Amino acid sequence: MVLYRDDAIVLRAQKLGEADRIVTLLTREHGKVRAVGKGVRRTSSRFGARLEPFMVVDVQLHAGRSLDTVTQVETIGPYARRVCEDYALYTAGTVMLETAERLVAAEREPAVQQYWLLAGALRALSERAHAPNLVLDSYLLRALAVAGWAPTFTDCARCGEPGPHHAFAVAQGGAVCSRCRPPGSTAPAPETFTLLAALLAGEWDVADASDARHRKEASGLVAAYGQYHLERTLRSLRMVERDDTRADA
Repeated sequence: MVLYRDDAIVLRAQKLGEADRIVTLLTREHGKVRAVGKGVRRTSSRFGARLEPFMVVDVQLHAGRSLDTVTQVETIGPYARRVCEDYALYTAGTVMLETAERLVAAEREPAVQQYWLLAGALRALSERAHAPNLVLDSYLLRALAVAGWAPTFTDCARCGEPGPHHAFAVAQGGAVCSRCRPPGSTAPAPETFTLLAALLAGEWDVADASDARHRKEASGLVAAYGQYHLERTLRSLRMVERDDTRADA
């Protein structure tokens, strides 16, 4: 019996049979793992509530041929209840989980940076330190950067000419100069470029002080940029309300 232990974030849970559940986990050392939680849907289950989406757990698994089996779970980050009780937090968090699962496509390939990035974003979301949409957009930009699609919001993405520039082209990789600007590119407000750069760099004092109109414009660009590189629509993104500016303490 081959057992291993790892920290993990629950990305998704699916019903299996009458009492079991298949969970998709993003683990710290083993990448994406799919496992069966036996009997976890029974009210008497010792760790059923710990295998819900948004939970960060210390999990022990028995390695299987196609699916592993969960044998033990301890809670590290009990974020599920806090996130799920608020619609704005829930929808933003759902996009994060879907994005992580999409970016870490292959199973059992370590993705340590993606793990820590998602764990930090879920913690920030549950603590309500910043507006949910800011946390979401910051996570999306950073996750795409880690995956190799880092946008630029100052220098030209095509020729490298120092900025600031006035146009944004998703397919080119961000800001573009007047010579490289392709048809169909947009012209965001300078404050929107400043906000996008702050979200990518984690400059929260700048991001928190931004106006609602610039947040909304930035969110649209982040969504378009993410879906372009992921090559298909994020289904959960449709649920997100993009005018939320709360930063509940």
